[in-house]
Amino acid sequence: MKKFSATATVRFKKSVLEPQGKAIQLSLAEKGSHEFKLVRVGKYIEVELEADSEEAAEAKMKQIAADMLYNDVMETCEINVVAAKV
Repeated sequence: MKKFSATATVRFKKSVLEPQGKAIQLSLAEKGSHEFKLVRVGKYIEVELEADSEEAAEAKMKQIAADMLYNDVMETCEINVVAAKV
């Protein structure tokens, strides 16, 4: 088994109202920063895992992401897998 580092970046789809980002945008505007027309907040998840190959690690990560890390109706998820540095 080889060690891999993987990340999942989860964001709301553009069509979904994102209240936390909107609250930040309004707060910025109240402080005089009106140039921020859109603020969106997401999640960044890092994991270390073991697998036989990079392809297997990516498949495992995609399965975990689909099962537990994001809701595909409202969110998108980008997966990145690289060999762990020793």
